Amino acid sequence: MKISTSQLLDELRTLTKRHIQYAENLLQETDDKLNFRVSDESWSVLECLEHLNRYGDFYIPEINCRISSSKTSPTPIFKPGMLGNYFAKSMLPKEKLNKMKTFKSMNPINSQLDKEVVNEFIKQQYQLIELLEKAKDTDLNAAKTNISISRLIKLKLGDTFRFVTYHNVRHICQAENILKDI
Repeated sequence: MKISTSQLLDELRTLTKRHIQYAENLLQETDDKLNFRVSDESWSVLECLEHLNRYGDFYIPEINCRISSSKTSPTPIFKPGMLGNYFAKSMLPKEKLNKMKTFKSMNPINSQLDKEVVNEFIKQQYQLIELLEKAKDTDLNAAKTNISISRLIKLKLGDTFRFVTYHNVRHICQAENILKDI
């Protein structure tokens, strides 16, 4: 798979803007509704967003650092790496949302949460849009980022953007499904 760099950045920016819109609409809901859980083991809408915020706390500074320190010029085509492509695609929701285990530090279950979680998510999504804009001047193939689960593995910047955005898609979809069950 190869994709135009500008097309990739535009697609990710469009998805991120949708996530902002969705989150802004959540601010109209009650805390009780946003904290509703279908079962004891499932997450609430706020827990879904808190999970994304925890990943954002790692990836936003990491991406910013790699863009800021990059000395490479942008290339017109992005070609995903094998591992990065696998990670990114595995985040996209299937027709029936496939469950995945998360690391304990990223699991917000039973946290006391309020709409500040939504505000933080919105703030992080605006930061992600800024980074997608800055990335226009960076080679998404050459710049590499650390990943949250291991300092030994690095992904192409383009794959990291895809992973983060698709991870957001996954949990926004999960949040939408929770609200449908209420």
